[in-house]
Amino acid sequence: MNTNLPLFIGLRYIRSKRRNGFVSFVSLLSFIAMALGIMALIVVLSVMNGFDHEIKKRILNVVPHASVMSDEGVLDWPKLGLKTLDVEYVEAYAPFVEGYGLLSSSGLSQGALIQGIDPALDGDVSPISQYMLVGQLAYLQPGEYGIVLGNLLARSLGVINGDSVILSTPELNVTPAGIFPRYKRFRVMGVFQVGAQVDTGLAFIHYQDAQKLFRLSNKVTGVKLRVADPFSVDIVAEILEQKVGEGYVVKTWTSEMSNLFQAIKMEKKVVGVLLAAIIAVAAFNIIASLVLMVADKRRDIAVLRTLGAGANTVSGIFIVQGSVIGFLGVIVGAVLGCLLAFFMGDIVSWLEQLMGFQVFDPNIYFISQLPSKLLWQDVIIICCLGLVLSVLATLYPARRAGQVLPAEALRYDH
Repeated sequence: MNTNLPLFIGLRYIRSKRRNGFVSFVSLLSFIAMALGIMALIVVLSVMNGFDHEIKKRILNVVPHASVMSDEGVLDWPKLGLKTLDVEYVEAYAPFVEGYGLLSSSGLSQGALIQGIDPALDGDVSPISQYMLVGQLAYLQPGEYGIVLGNLLARSLGVINGDSVILSTPELNVTPAGIFPRYKRFRVMGVFQVGAQVDTGLAFIHYQDAQKLFRLSNKVTGVKLRVADPFSVDIVAEILEQKVGEGYVVKTWTSEMSNLFQAIKMEKKVVGVLLAAIIAVAAFNIIASLVLMVADKRRDIAVLRTLGAGANTVSGIFIVQGSVIGFLGVIVGAVLGCLLAFFMGDIVSWLEQLMGFQVFDPNIYFISQLPSKLLWQDVIIICCLGLVLSVLATLYPARRAGQVLPAEALRYDH
């Protein structure tokens, strides 16, 4: 028997008009469901990749790529900074002092991470100066106790440039009159906005003012670094640990934000599994259509068996038919999904102009347009999943077709 016979007959069955219109409808439904499932999965994962990339990019505008710290503080930070520059891919360093405090103004309070910086050096490791709404980091001068706030932090405190805020630290002052919290009045010298969660809880002051506030004498918390490729910073961190030696801790932006990124990664997995259910439904539709096809073609199967076709040949016919339906659905869904994911931002903007509304209000959300980032590895995995499920869906109906007995089929055929 010709080995191309299952392929020839399987393709012919797909193109031919069937006596049972319901079988054709179920086959068409299988194709559409597979295409929609593949398309939806590609688009949704691309949008989630876009959000992940956008969040990381905005966080990197404020959070240092890497930092070298010591629990006891760093006294000779210029020496430590020069040592880090000996490591390949480390491009710049700047000192910083870090601590937590409570900011208060006009009866409103908000906890914040207070970071003391050197405005003259900080621009080499952080582009935060490019995101100033008002004021400049250069306005932070030692002894003047100026502070630069995130936009949402300033809004929650109800302050603007030039207003005063009270900064209280967790440490206490013990005096003959009693125990009082340490606090200092700061003047708002600027407001920044990077469009990320750090806008709600980060403030900058001069590092020398921070040394006095947190009682560090002439020490700093450590030095923060800029590396050539922030997405490969973990490799640089391993070299830094060997370079700086014991007594220092190397932290990266990925470890500092690990909880956030793990949550995003888990969300992507959960959404992917849920949307993969659409592809599974399409696979069940393929099973249903092939089972109906086997019942519809019992007479044809009997004729083939009497002409010498084996059970494997008959099974191969229906494997080919179901696989082709799934393959076409995967191809169409992948093409449509890639096109939608690639032009998602433009499509949403066009719909906003057409309908006269905004999907993401800049006053509420951190973004003004829907981000999308198409990753080819996601497309390959999704397409392979669709193809595998399509082939697996054909096995049971094909096995039933191979078990059809010619005599039984022809006996009850009218």
